Amino acid sequence: MRSLCFALLCCLLSTPLGAKVVAVADHGFVLENRVQVNSTAEKTWQALTQDVSKWWPEDHTWWGKSANLSIEPQAGGCFCEKDGGKQAMHMQITFVEPGKLLRMSGGLGPLQGMGLYGALDWTLQANEQGTEIILTYKVHGFSPEGFAELAPIVDYVQGLQLAGLADHLNAPSH
Repeated sequence: MRSLCFALLCCLLSTPLGAKVVAVADHGFVLENRVQVNSTAEKTWQALTQDVSKWWPEDHTWWGKSANLSIEPQAGGCFCEKDGGKQAMHMQITFVEPGKLLRMSGGLGPLQGMGLYGALDWTLQANEQGTEIILTYKVHGFSPEGFAELAPIVDYVQGLQLAGLADHLNAPSH
């Protein structure tokens, strides 16, 4: 695990705007990433829930194709990846308030196999410039190595995902 964390950390060149490790403890960590987009909350919601394949980084999928991703924005829905018979439930949708909040629960990526669990909130706040998107991930569980090295790596990846959504929304053709 430490070598994986170190390798991922070595690949990181910069920190996304608005990225922050809020807290790290023996039992988990809390992350927050923020970005401002030039889009209404309604269009942002549409892109978040219906266009995931257009903004999620392909190198952060199990089978290398973001086109295999989908989000069902309903309580009990799935943030899933399907590639033929290969399937992964990344997270389950637990709360939906269209245009304002999408909450998912589970462990993303390697956190799933580590037995870690979390609540991931996509909060949309309309403002004069468009919409601020706040991505908060509260992860808990047990890791023999602790979370001091893991939290910044997960935070960076969360920032990449949020930046992908922002780039998609701010693209001239959107």
